[in-house]
Amino acid sequence: MTPPRVRLVALDIDGTLLRSDKTISARTRAAIERAQADGVRVVLVTGRRHPSARRVALDLGGAVPLVLHNGALVVEDDQVLRCRPLPRAAARLAIRAGRDGGADPVLHCGAGGEGWLLVDAAARPSGLVGRYLEGSREDVRVVPDLLAAVDGEDPIQVMFGGTHSEMTALLDPLVAALGSEARIERTVYPATGVVLLDVLHPGVGKAEALGFLQGRWGIAASETLAVGDNWNDREMVESAGLGFVMGNADPDLIALGLPVLPANDDDGVARAIEQHVLAAGG
Repeated sequence: MTPPRVRLVALDIDGTLLRSDKTISARTRAAIERAQADGVRVVLVTGRRHPSARRVALDLGGAVPLVLHNGALVVEDDQVLRCRPLPRAAARLAIRAGRDGGADPVLHCGAGGEGWLLVDAAARPSGLVGRYLEGSREDVRVVPDLLAAVDGEDPIQVMFGGTHSEMTALLDPLVAALGSEARIERTVYPATGVVLLDVLHPGVGKAEALGFLQGRWGIAASETLAVGDNWNDREMVESAGLGFVMGNADPDLIALGLPVLPANDDDGVARAIEQHVLAAGG
């Protein structure tokens, strides 16, 4: 049987679309542009906030829909199509559990895609979280108490970041505290030893949000090619008609037996599009 034509390409950003130097290779850019010219939709599916993901979309020409915060926020034509914030009660549980575990929580807010980052004045995050906040300085809001800040609005997510050992130690207490009240996405970067834990609405995920867009556009999962490099991409990759992980992915993820592409520095995304979209006639 002839496989279904690919009509949608879903790409993670960091470690997938972007090379290690945070740029898009000429080969990858050309493959995406050719696919779009053939009528194939391209969507970026990421854990990033709107301000930082939008910069990547603009680099690709601007007209690229975005699934943000691992599925909690969906944006098309710079308009928010859907926002599923983390319920306030779950956010409070996550903040308390993180504090008890010695981790500094960061609150992501802004149902309109503003991408605000709220931090506790007393915490003064250092290490990974401190560097992350320094790079996003214009969006950081320092508040007297994160728990009180939650009373103002439902946040998009609560984020924790640190070393592999720190986040491994925090994961079980977070799961125990939250139960079914939230979803916890884990992102592992083996090259740097950095791990992120994102606490989200229990009903969202990259695969779920991509399914929302597939329904909106009348595109079947079997007509979708999805590529990612991390644990938060796993469901999206597994649910797509053609799903791949990058060669630079966490070795434990690769060990699951998912189809593997060359690494992000070796044009893995371009090769997938060339072989499965362009060579197949779109």
